[in-house]
Parts: sequence; C-alpha cells; structure tokens
Amino acid sequence: MLSIIIQILLGLGFIMFGLMKFGSKQMVEGFKTYGYSAGFRIFTGMVELVAAVLLIAGVWNEQLAALGGFLVVATMIGAILTHIKIKDTLNNMMMPIILLILGGIVLVLNYTSLIG
Repeated sequence: MLSIIIQILLGLGFIMFGLMKFGSKQMVEGFKTYGYSAGFRIFTGMVELVAAVLLIAGVWNEQLAALGGFLVVATMIGAILTHIKIKDTLNNMMMPIILLILGGIVLVLNYTSLIG
C-alpha cells in the first residue's frame, strides 16, 4: 500500500514536472543556467513522463513500478549532480533528494518483481 501511494504521488508530480520541461519559462532558464541544451531539457521531460506512466501503471504491475522507480532515482541523481556542479545550495537540492528517496522506496519495494 505504501508503494502505491508513493507511486501515485510521484506519477502525478512527474507528469507536471515533465510537461513543464517542454516550455515553462522557469525550466528554460534553469536548463540554460545549468549549461544544458534545449534538446536535453526536452529529453529530460520525456524521461520524466515515461517514469510517470510507469509509476501509475505500476499500481497494477510491480515490474513497471520498479522500472518507474529506477527512472526516478536515475533522473534525481542527475539533478543532484547538476546542483553540485553549479555549486547550488543544499536548500535547492532538497526536492531532488526527497524525490530520490521516494523513487528509491518504490524501487526497493518492487525490486523482487524484476529479479524473480
């Protein structure tokens, strides 16, 4: 039950985050600040949307939940490394850290479906 609640919250959040990557002024400026191209911003948005779909579909299929959790973890590691690269404050890294932890919980709770 815990995994399903987290999956739905993460899924809805990643739909919003992913869609924002396609043209939100804040995201466009943020990716410029990070030194990333518009193409990478769009790619990141696509990955986030795929993760969202996997997390939500994972309510009915644990393997999809695990894959969605993995994508969240991988994406948030990249986000955290980006914040470190630009010497950002810990406060600005809190959201990616929290999302990393939540994605990790989903991955761990559903991991056995991938290997067994």
